[in-house]
Amino acid sequence: MAFFSRLDLQEGLQTLSVLQWIPVYVFLGAIPILLIPYFLLFSKFWFLAVLSLAWLAYDWNSHSQGGRRSAWVRNWTLWTYFRNYFPVKLVKTHDLSPKHNYIIANHPHGVLSFGVFINFATEATGIARIFPSITPFVGTLEGIFWIPIVREYVMSMGVCPVSRSALKYLLTQKGSGNAVVIVVGGAAEALLCQPGASTLLLKQRQGFVKLALKTGAYLVPSYSFGENEVFNQVTFPEGTWLRLLQKAFQDTFKKIVGLNFCTFHGRGLTHGSWGFLPFNRPITTVVGEPLPIPRIKRPDQKTVDKYHAVYINALRKLFDQHKVEYGLPETQELTII
Repeated sequence: MAFFSRLDLQEGLQTLSVLQWIPVYVFLGAIPILLIPYFLLFSKFWFLAVLSLAWLAYDWNSHSQGGRRSAWVRNWTLWTYFRNYFPVKLVKTHDLSPKHNYIIANHPHGVLSFGVFINFATEATGIARIFPSITPFVGTLEGIFWIPIVREYVMSMGVCPVSRSALKYLLTQKGSGNAVVIVVGGAAEALLCQPGASTLLLKQRQGFVKLALKTGAYLVPSYSFGENEVFNQVTFPEGTWLRLLQKAFQDTFKKIVGLNFCTFHGRGLTHGSWGFLPFNRPITTVVGEPLPIPRIKRPDQKTVDKYHAVYINALRKLFDQHKVEYGLPETQELTII
């Protein structure tokens, strides 16, 4: 009985570690968004709101210049439970020399990019041990850094804006041994994720290649096997009123918030139930061989196309070499659109 109780406790802690993720961001975001206007207009504590906004203005550039990462936050035990929920694993195929900087391009986005978060924004899978002397920075939407409290939290994990200026700063102004992690397909690719699918939004995504050429950073392909398996996405049949409603809502959400809205579901609090927890399915992020890229101040389109093709070939090779080992059939092909 004690053994089973320990198992239940471990599973419960793992579930709570995943459950906290979105509510914490919502709660931390709601505090300043709601309280700052209230304090300014209706409270005698208006000076707290002024101080908060003054600090935000004074510290405005920090998130674009490496932020304030915290080894303590990155090593929280919470992330270990989060990792074990799926579980998530990081696999190295080649060393990354600290003498260079890197752009680690990751695929696919999935619904919430759990693999990238756990592997690169925390130490739960041991990235500091696997890639010694390499400092990872995970790129995300810049709007997150406009919210007091939330920006401090995400900066502590080594998260940075995925803006051109922020990434260029990290790759050219902070010495060597830096690796910026970019989920190239972005939120738009989330609409393509389905269990069993390997479809990437990459054919027209060349910004990361241009950035590598302008900075001389090595390009590193990486693929998170299992990322598309942790949620089921519902896409209603074309021509039905449900599909029309779904597309209208997604288009409106995109215009207002700037994000693509996925209609997805996973499991509930108990196995076999319906809910919005991800399924307990393994996610393995395989980091491939770094590709040396020449530094060219103003690369022409022909050069960008050349290295974009080199990258895609390396990514296909990485995918084909590891797909069977991590749960995909031998016949599975990587589809790039």
